[in-house]
Amino acid sequence: MIYFIIPLIIVIVLTVVAFLSRKKHLEEISKMEQEKLQIQNKPIFEEMMKVKQLNMTGETEDMFERWRNTWTEVIDERLPKVDLLLLDAESQVDRFRFKKATETEKQIVETLEQCEREMRDLLQELNELIGSEEKNRVEMEKIKETHRAARKRILAHQYSFGPAVEPLEKVWEAFNPRFEQYDALIESGNYLQAREIVIALAEKEEHFTYLLEEIPTLLTELQTKIPAALRELRKGIIEMEGQAYYLGHLKLPARFDKIEQQLVNLRQLLARLDVEEVAHDVEEIHDEIESFYDVLEEEVSSRHYVEEHWEPTLDLFEELQYSISDTIEELKFVQQSYRLDEEESQIPHYGMQKLNTLAKRVEEYIERQERHESAYSERQIELQGIAEELDAIADEQTKFSNRIKNLRIDENMVRSRLIALSQQLHIADRNLHRANIPGVPDEMEIQLEEADEQIFIVKQSLEEVPLNMALVESYVQKASAVVEDVCDKADDMVENALLVERIIQYGNRYRASHPHVHEKLLQAEESFMQYRYLRALEEAATAVEEVEPGAMKKIQSTLHQKV
Repeated sequence: MIYFIIPLIIVIVLTVVAFLSRKKHLEEISKMEQEKLQIQNKPIFEEMMKVKQLNMTGETEDMFERWRNTWTEVIDERLPKVDLLLLDAESQVDRFRFKKATETEKQIVETLEQCEREMRDLLQELNELIGSEEKNRVEMEKIKETHRAARKRILAHQYSFGPAVEPLEKVWEAFNPRFEQYDALIESGNYLQAREIVIALAEKEEHFTYLLEEIPTLLTELQTKIPAALRELRKGIIEMEGQAYYLGHLKLPARFDKIEQQLVNLRQLLARLDVEEVAHDVEEIHDEIESFYDVLEEEVSSRHYVEEHWEPTLDLFEELQYSISDTIEELKFVQQSYRLDEEESQIPHYGMQKLNTLAKRVEEYIERQERHESAYSERQIELQGIAEELDAIADEQTKFSNRIKNLRIDENMVRSRLIALSQQLHIADRNLHRANIPGVPDEMEIQLEEADEQIFIVKQSLEEVPLNMALVESYVQKASAVVEDVCDKADDMVENALLVERIIQYGNRYRASHPHVHEKLLQAEESFMQYRYLRALEEAATAVEEVEPGAMKKIQSTLHQKV
């Protein structure tokens, strides 16, 4: 049974595959037949008949003949060949010769694609020819209308085109031969060649219109606006020089002459219709003229600055001469009472040297002012430099003057501070020796003596003549630090001693019931009698905290409230 079933299954599978392949090929053949019918039914000859409306001569006639021959070959030769190939393919499929059928189908596809491609090219050329005729007619009429309007404009406004009238007329007349060439090509049916002439004429007409628009504007600039601006500038320069402005450094008249010569050259370029170059140069001339106005406005602005700031600057110069001289004299008296370092004491002398050097620049500036041989912009720069140096000198001298005036104030402040430190140290010493404690440790006595010595050093430095305040102030700072430190330690010692007494008193209640507390309190009392108050505090606090945690805070709170 197995040997019988397996071959049967294979036969069935092969049969199913064969019928499926046959169905697929028949569907493909049907599809190709539909494509052939679509090509065959295209109304190509009807489309070609539209060309009959044109002049059937020359290029048009040649193209029409070529299209007709091409499509006739498609209809009469290639599509019948496709019919035969379709029949062969069906026959091969019916006989299950699928490989042969595939090769035939490939030939059919290639033939149909070639027919489709030739049909598409034919219709494209046809539409291009017909479209060219319509575009040529519409665009050429527009070009001729613009051309006629340009002629009228040139005749009606010759004055606005100046020397460019004759060149413009020649350019205008150059269109006529091209118009005649276009008409001849249309007459002979050469529409595509005529299309090239239309495109070229459209570009030329656009450029010609550009010339008609730009030339009058540029001619107005060259003949009217720029010369008027130059005349205005020349007039303004004369008026400013009459008002004592010095403008020789700008060399403006020579630059005006150069521009006027450039205008002559630009008018010649305009007569040759070099509009782009002329427009570029005109823009540069306008930028240059704007720069002329800018430098003249700068001179006016600089004059206002000089007139506004010269007197205040001169007043400051003279004021500094007097004030620095006064400071030098004052310094002599101050140095009898106070010692200044060498560099600081030379500040007013250096200021006077700078002022004497600056005096030469001021004199030269005044001479230039009187001769009117320098521009106000230059004077402004020089005046600003002088003013900046004077401000720097004034600032330095003001700081120095305030410094020496404050020396007496600083001395009084140091003396007041010294008295306060002495009182503070005396109070701390008194509190220590009057407190109810066994005694004062040797190290505390040493620190008190050191603080007292620092105060003595300050007192001694205040007795020196002349007084060196910088040194005195450094001594005061050191004395302040030492006194503050020893006073804080003295207060802490007294407080710790009082706290030890309170803790021992509080712990007495536990002596009988807790022998180890009694032992530690005895150690604390021994440390207390040896002036070791901080250690006594630690030993007493540890003893009480062991039997009553938190007792320390309660004792401290009670003590602070009493204090």
